[in-house]
Amino acid sequence: MTHTEININRLNHLLKLYGLSKDDLLHSLNKDRKKGLSENEVFGHSIKISVLKKIDELFKKGLSYYIDPKDLKEAKEESIFFRKDKFNAELSFGAKQIVTHFEEEKIAFSALSKLADFKTERTLPSYKVTNSPKKVAEEIRKVLYPKFTTDGRGKIFLKSLIGKFAENNIVVFEFIENWNKIEKANINGFYLSPNVIVLKRQKSYRRETFTLIHELGHYLLNIEEIDEKIGDDFTHYESLGKIEKWCNDFAYYFLVGTLDETISKLEKASAKNDYHHELIKQISEQTNLSEYALFTRLRINDTISFNDYQTVKEDILNQIKEREAEEKKKREKEKEEGRQSNARASKPILSPLYVNTVQSAFIEGIIGETEFCRRLNIKPEKIENYLK
Repeated sequence: MTHTEININRLNHLLKLYGLSKDDLLHSLNKDRKKGLSENEVFGHSIKISVLKKIDELFKKGLSYYIDPKDLKEAKEESIFFRKDKFNAELSFGAKQIVTHFEEEKIAFSALSKLADFKTERTLPSYKVTNSPKKVAEEIRKVLYPKFTTDGRGKIFLKSLIGKFAENNIVVFEFIENWNKIEKANINGFYLSPNVIVLKRQKSYRRETFTLIHELGHYLLNIEEIDEKIGDDFTHYESLGKIEKWCNDFAYYFLVGTLDETISKLEKASAKNDYHHELIKQISEQTNLSEYALFTRLRINDTISFNDYQTVKEDILNQIKEREAEEKKKREKEKEEGRQSNARASKPILSPLYVNTVQSAFIEGIIGETEFCRRLNIKPEKIENYLK
């Protein structure tokens, strides 16, 4: 059998969800084909299975999705794309794939929580943009700020934060984008109502931490958003709207804590005082705020001139590029010498709230072994380690 009948309404539903036209889909499918597919070959009621598989490489629904005779209706519960029209990013197709995937994860998590009788009601208050982000940060910090740890890179601190979020019924999902992924996601994080935050793994855990707290700001305001840039550069910060600036300011005050008093009392940074480099480095180490973010705050406070800020920024970015070039050179040398890298494939950080919910669902027989392993990304022989 080379052809199969499909429910064309389901394919049209996906196009609407992703904001694509028929021509957009045809263009994507015909990208590497010598002889292009016609509209009839894709949007008829019968389609080549090989073509259907190509379509599903984009939407990742499984072939049975397109064959199901039940029509789907546009529902706000299904996707943020049916709840909002504009976002803080011009979303790539890869970004839409990621958002759609985690909408499905959110729905599945909610269902498992109810079946496993897990309480996931909101415990933190809601705020408005008219509330002071500094005062809100001081209040929320008392509840969510973990015991501070300095592990150099900041991964332990990020995991501790995710654990604190879990204690307050906020589930955090992290995704890792492989270098060879064709459809790249041009986003760093997003918030899905009522209690889901999604983060992209970044080279800098400090930047990822800032993104997490920025998205926490959206949760506290209860305003869904998908973010590409988080305003760590002054020029970008200045272009942000009221809501995004509030979330940025909240993230800064949450992470800096009482050390903001030191920042706010600094004299103008200049070459004469070496731009306060040593002090900024110390504060960065004590807060897990990047030096870049701290210098941006100096610029926001007008404690450094725009030209001096640009000088410092270029220096920081050049240092980052040099480090990345050195790491790349090291990897290439190891490869040439035939040495295997000790680095293991990275796994996303899992929220304890998510892990506990999946564990309960498995113990109570709501999900089976295969589903349990898939959701926690573990091998069957490791199951016992997750049931202690």
